Amino acid sequence: MNSFDVVVIGSGPGGYVSAIRCAQLGFKTAIIEKYSTLGGTCLNVGCIPSKALLSSSHHYAEIAHFADHGIEVSGEVKVNLEKMIARKKAVVDQTSGGINYLMDKNNITVFNGLGSFVDATHVAVAKADGTSETIEAKHTIIATGSKPSSLPFIKIDKERIITSTEALSLTEVPKHLVIIGGGVIGIELGQVYLRLGAQVSVVEFMDRIIPGMDGALSKELTKVLKKQGMKFYTSHKVQSVERVGDVVTVKAENAKGEVITLEGDYSLVSVGRRPYTDGLNAEAAGVKISERGQVEVNDHLQTSASNIYAIGDVVRGAMLAHKAEEEGTMVAEILAGQKPHIDYNLIPGVVYTWPEVAAVGQTEEQLKAAGVAYKSGSFPFKALGRARASADLDGFVKILADAKTDEVLGVHMIGARTADLIAEAVVAMEYKASAEDISRMSHAHPTFAEAVKEAALAATENRAIHV
Repeated sequence: MNSFDVVVIGSGPGGYVSAIRCAQLGFKTAIIEKYSTLGGTCLNVGCIPSKALLSSSHHYAEIAHFADHGIEVSGEVKVNLEKMIARKKAVVDQTSGGINYLMDKNNITVFNGLGSFVDATHVAVAKADGTSETIEAKHTIIATGSKPSSLPFIKIDKERIITSTEALSLTEVPKHLVIIGGGVIGIELGQVYLRLGAQVSVVEFMDRIIPGMDGALSKELTKVLKKQGMKFYTSHKVQSVERVGDVVTVKAENAKGEVITLEGDYSLVSVGRRPYTDGLNAEAAGVKISERGQVEVNDHLQTSASNIYAIGDVVRGAMLAHKAEEEGTMVAEILAGQKPHIDYNLIPGVVYTWPEVAAVGQTEEQLKAAGVAYKSGSFPFKALGRARASADLDGFVKILADAKTDEVLGVHMIGARTADLIAEAVVAMEYKASAEDISRMSHAHPTFAEAVKEAALAATENRAIHV
């Protein structure tokens, strides 16, 4: 029987990063993956392929504005969805292949098959050819991730009533895509097909889209997407989703009790994700699963079985690839006797639409609910030289700081390149920076990052220069 110091179940961002860190720390490490490719949801049917399609569709959408830049395109410009999907697949294959290289480089043994506990120190691997192998693990890290959620009355057929997985590989641009759920995944994929010519309608139960983010970001993104042609039905509760032939009918009830009917050729069900522990046989190892389907862990990500840990989407907290990576690293270092720490308040969130949306720390709604005295400073992108030069005028940066100490409590931004700009805010907040600290840092001109400095100036006695 093969024996390992650490066995990681699941090869998504949390799992493979954890395995690499364990190997770096001298542990004999193995990783188990049920699918034929490594990388989990993120690399195969999540972060990477969706960003590839967002990038391709963004290039197509930009053509409409080429004339403004003095670029004349003659002849018909057409979308070749088949090639676009093929490029996405090539990006996925290259990225997943890179994980294989990293496993070899770090001498990590890879097992392909479904991993399930025999007991707390043994894991069985059920392989595709019908055979099974049991390996011994001194420590096990559960990194089995999540799967798309649905509503009890919706029958997902993966043809016309689809999840995000199928939306990444459509063979045609929908005529009318009805999206159920106005969260990050639904909005991102909605913009992909909106750019390619689809009519897109979003039905959201809450009173705004991206409801987990600051209300000002939701308001601005809604305004921009409406201008691009996306339709929104917020505060609507979906009652039924039915398919007849190639027509999908969605009925939803608004706050007044009125029922609306939307007909499309595709409906994307994007109502969140659920922890995935199917087939794990956690009870055999003494690992407790909560009523919400999450693996129960303590502050050190240790399960009810002392030698077994769990990370990423399968445990509490935001379902984010980078959160899983940090947790994977943390567990590896705990096993090595180190004392790592994660500040979950400083895990940034990003929406990869255009304009991009990014945030870290507390929202205004959270600060108000907690009774925290704060001050706010904002700076619009339209007042930024770099934004005018590139014609990316939508959005703003908002900084929230403690009213007494000036410590930055939250940074919320929407605009060009904010997915990258948010890292500056994370660094500042990690070191307890004040708004004045940021305002006194030199930012290169002209850059989008100047908006962060100006927002910090605005939060510091309303000292913004260029607005």
